[in-house]
Amino acid sequence: MAQSGTDLEDVEELLFEVAPAEAGERLDAFLAHRAGEVSRSRLKALVKGGSVAIGGRTVIDPNYRVNSGETVGLRMPEPEDADPTPEPIPLEILYEDNDLVVIDKPAGLVVHPGPGNWSGTLVNALLHHCGSSLSGIGGVRRPGIVHRLDKDTSGLLVVAKNDATHRALAEQFADHGREGPLEREYLALVWGVPARRTGTIETALDRDPRNRQKQAVVRSGGRRAITHYAVEEVFGGGVASLVRCALETGRTHQIRVHLAHIGHPLVGDLVYGSGFLTKAESLPGGIASAVKAFRRQALHAARLAFRHPTTGAELEFESPPPADMAALLDQFRGMTITQS
Repeated sequence: MAQSGTDLEDVEELLFEVAPAEAGERLDAFLAHRAGEVSRSRLKALVKGGSVAIGGRTVIDPNYRVNSGETVGLRMPEPEDADPTPEPIPLEILYEDNDLVVIDKPAGLVVHPGPGNWSGTLVNALLHHCGSSLSGIGGVRRPGIVHRLDKDTSGLLVVAKNDATHRALAEQFADHGREGPLEREYLALVWGVPARRTGTIETALDRDPRNRQKQAVVRSGGRRAITHYAVEEVFGGGVASLVRCALETGRTHQIRVHLAHIGHPLVGDLVYGSGFLTKAESLPGGIASAVKAFRRQALHAARLAFRHPTTGAELEFESPPPADMAALLDQFRGMTITQS
């Protein structure tokens, strides 16, 4: 119910008149319909924070039922500055407009600040690059990370600049592309060759009970994870292979765990493929040295396609493997006996 408070005067606000057909709706639901560019969770927080008034009186109950003819005022606070500090970190930008930016992320760049990585991240770089073009995600002036790549995975990443775009892209990713062109394809250099040259890996993934820093395939609980794969090249008569993986879901470490699960971990992956370290020692000298010097998992996000939330255009991007992975592939191609 309405509560007394400070009248919303001398502030920029959005005004909505409740139509007869909207009478009885919850306040947060009513605002979600009318202020479509703002998420419902954000609107609920604004109501509780005193940013909504009906008839000039503040209402802080999201469950309040609106009445026909009432005028609802929504005050949209200026986005707060994000805690991370903007940093002039070079970025390879493939596309940018007022709503989103597509990045070709280098290996070694952490996406989001966290313990041990409070600076030098993609978010720090985007805060510097985008500046005032960020209109706020959840009320905070920051880039909206829709999907992430591991620190040592390179490749394509799309980031939202505003709440509406962030929400729409998140829905596309959650929908796994069933209602649009969403595609996420990765190139993975793995040990050995999968018995089936094309296939689908479907499991449940959860934290590894023996190592909370890892993910593991579990028999019960966990989250459904689906990876489609196809072998593109075979090296050295089966020593290793280049596999293209398409994500239907996007779980933490999904490709790394799935390929290790079927017995073909990524070259360079010391978390999920440490048991294959001795395999490199049996390779010819030049390749053995190249593998040992490659200090990350050989995984690259090579293709990204999605529907632009504002224009409806189908956007497609491709990225070749970066120099370090390309050089490693050339080393393996030098010992190729058969190709698929």
